[in-house]
Amino acid sequence: MIDLFKQFIEIVMHLDKHLGDIVNSYGAWTYAILLTIVFCETGLVITPFLPGDSLLFAAGTIAAISTLKLHWLIIGLSVAAIIGDTVNYWAGYYIGPKVFHFENSRLLNKKHLERTQQFYDKYGGKTIIIARFVPIIRTFAPFVAGIGKMNYRRFIIYNVTGGIFWVAIFLTAGYYFGNIPVIKRNFTAVIFAIIIISIMPGVIEYLRHRYARK
Repeated sequence: MIDLFKQFIEIVMHLDKHLGDIVNSYGAWTYAILLTIVFCETGLVITPFLPGDSLLFAAGTIAAISTLKLHWLIIGLSVAAIIGDTVNYWAGYYIGPKVFHFENSRLLNKKHLERTQQFYDKYGGKTIIIARFVPIIRTFAPFVAGIGKMNYRRFIIYNVTGGIFWVAIFLTAGYYFGNIPVIKRNFTAVIFAIIIISIMPGVIEYLRHRYARK
């Protein structure tokens, strides 16, 4: 288990290297690999640990120097993110209520659901958009929306808007800034910074609620 965790961290922190190797090995199939990862990260509540923001940034960086096309990445990954949230919503709608009868399990952490519910209490339906930029919350937000029986028309508007903005912003940032020499030389530090910045809103919100209760 420890070795698998170390391998996962290695892949996340060196996405530029690993994606480059994937493009060289699989060519156009790289699109399918990236779409699958984005779909699983947004659509399955048991895989919130998959890379999201950092993966998109790295994909944009690789697109600038490889055969990958930025416009196809934006279109394809936006669709994957939207479909992922949609699947997650309906999973929450039909099976979500049963989850609250169980405490933490190996596959699903109930505390993540409760933390996401706190986001809804503060931001309402806009959580679907805001959550796109917050790891963990991003995975659980549509699931909780389904549990709460959010109006689907309202949900899909937030879903499409958030999905397109999230994918386009990080891919474009990677495409135009990822290969700047100083960023390229410190790519691991940049990826780490993206991860830290991404989780900061959730950490701040958690600490704010914790100290407010005290």
